[in-house]
This record gives sequence, structure tokens and C-alpha cells, in this order.
Amino acid sequence: MNLQVLHEDNHLIAVNKPAGVLVHGDETGDVPLSEAVKEYIKIRYNKPGDVFLGVIHRLDRPVSGVVIYARTSKGLARMNEVFKKREIQKTYLAITRNRPAPMLGSLTHYIAKDRSRNVAKAFPTKSNQAEKMKAKKSTLDYEMIGEIDSRCLIRVNPHTGRPHQIRVQLASMGCPIVGDVKYGDDQPNDDGSIHLHCRSMSFEHPVKREPVVITADPPADVLWRKFDSILGI
Repeated sequence: MNLQVLHEDNHLIAVNKPAGVLVHGDETGDVPLSEAVKEYIKIRYNKPGDVFLGVIHRLDRPVSGVVIYARTSKGLARMNEVFKKREIQKTYLAITRNRPAPMLGSLTHYIAKDRSRNVAKAFPTKSNQAEKMKAKKSTLDYEMIGEIDSRCLIRVNPHTGRPHQIRVQLASMGCPIVGDVKYGDDQPNDDGSIHLHCRSMSFEHPVKREPVVITADPPADVLWRKFDSILGI
């Protein structure tokens, strides 16, 4: 795996996750990104034995972008608090087949995850069915920042971190993400990816108490590259 390290210090390490790679191991037995990061640390710092690496958050397998791991137990505990208290700003980029209307706005839904089917459902209000399914309030802001060849580039800032949140909320407004057949797109991408990318995360370092901004470029496929000039890449 070609590992792209974006940030590295004594407590944290951040990498640009390729689409199609797991953040950490699951029942598939596929080699996750976490193992590649452990191997990188082991070699770079000549560490004998097992390498500690704490999983702080996750990206869906078909999604690319910034993933942050903890290199120490202190870093893990404190970053867990940062995420829990929502003291982190996350920016995603999504390419959709349809233009959002309006082109700038906020979305609020109540999202429930059906784990047996690995699919989320977004309810527009806190209905009886939403409560029965233990749906949780989910909010995000979005803005369309470009349109090329009938494809729209949307910047998304989620305020909550629900399962499949951006995917299901954009789909609910008629803007499924390119390649995301699970949530309404009509054609999968050849490699199984979807055009959703975690562009950046910013927060106060939990130990150093310094501002940290971590940014990852989108994958180098043809569709993402069309928007390079808009993104300043």
C-alpha cells in the first residue's frame, strides 16, 4: 500500500486513505490501513515488537481522505474527547450528478443505521418510526462550489458524525454521490469507490494545544482532476 502521511508527531499520525481500503480490520480479513500505518511507524522509528495505534474515527470503505490515528494512549483518550465534544472542524468534498437546490444551505435529518443491511435511513422529522429505530439528529452545511459536465462539486461541513451521514443526507435532497449506488446513484464506479473525500480536519492539538490543520488531496482519477483548478490543486 502506498502510504501518504499528512501529519506526524509524537501523539498523532494522519494519512490520506485511498478509497476501497478499510480504516481498521473487520470480518472480511482484508488488510486495513491501520496495519500499513503500524508498519510505517515500526520501520521509520525502528520499533521492536508491537506498535500501539489507536483508532479515533472512521471513514466508510469507498470514501477517501484524512484519517487520524493516535500513536499514544494519551493521544487516543484526548482525541476521543475532541470528537465527542465536536471540537473538530471537518470538510468533505462530494461530486454529485444533480445540482442541489438551493446551492447553499443546511440539512437536518434523524438518521438510523440498519446494521444487518449496512444501510442508513434519514427521516426528515423525529417521527414515531424514527424514534422506534433510535434515529439520531444529524446536521450539516453544504455549498456547491463547481459544476463541470453536469457533475457538481459540493463542499460539506458535517456537525455530527452519524453512519453514512453525508451520503444519505445528500441523497435525500436528490443529489446522490457519483458511484454511490447504495444511496441512489444509477451507476457504480469501476473500482467500487464513491466520489466522497474527507478534504480536511482542523482542531487544537490535544497535548501541545496548538492549532492543527490537516489537508488531503482527492484521488487522481479523471473526474476528480476536472475540479483541480477550483480546488487550487
